[in-house]
Amino acid sequence: MSIAASFRLVLAPPHPAGRPFILGGAVIVVLGIVLWHWLAWLGVLFVLFCLYFFRDPERVAPARPGLLLAPADGHVVSVLLTEPPAELGLGAAPRWRVAIFLSVLDVHVNRMPADGIVTRIAYRHGRFLNASLDKASDENERNAVAIRLPDGREIAVVQIAGLIARRIICHVREGDSVFAGNRFGLIRFGSRTDLYLPEGVRPLVAVGQTMIGGETVLADLQSSLS
Repeated sequence: MSIAASFRLVLAPPHPAGRPFILGGAVIVVLGIVLWHWLAWLGVLFVLFCLYFFRDPERVAPARPGLLLAPADGHVVSVLLTEPPAELGLGAAPRWRVAIFLSVLDVHVNRMPADGIVTRIAYRHGRFLNASLDKASDENERNAVAIRLPDGREIAVVQIAGLIARRIICHVREGDSVFAGNRFGLIRFGSRTDLYLPEGVRPLVAVGQTMIGGETVLADLQSSLS
């Protein structure tokens, strides 16, 4: 990444979900100036952290149809065959799941991996284990979204709360038309996003690989390798 691109990423405007926190930090700064200067400095640090954490850069999705894109920034912590979340009603047949862990330093805006129609959204309460652990997919609090692709196949994106994450935000609703690369939600602070591929489609990424939400290609729907 070039220096100019790095600056654009760091200085990207914040997601609307971060505005209450930024405003709260600004209030602390003002109170600190009036009362205690040390409090003002804490407020400044908090505002800078929120501006960084909630940054929402523009992304350009690949133009070729038939690709599945990363739903989040971060690094791949797991690639394996497993059953999709039962609450989505996608059946029990194993399919490939790519799990992406987002640290507090990553962009936390979630993006749609493909064009399609949202067929089901299911929220489930759970624990707040470290999101990098494999069992977080089953035990942590999560919001699962099923999407029917233009060819009739289905995928699932699951937003998973992490060790310090306590809020999952999802802007889409059942029946919504969605498009690859579009923003659909956010998780704060530190989290994980899983993508379940259609049956018979193999991922093109490996554990440890860095993802760019809305841009990195995870799979090609034209591939039928298993």
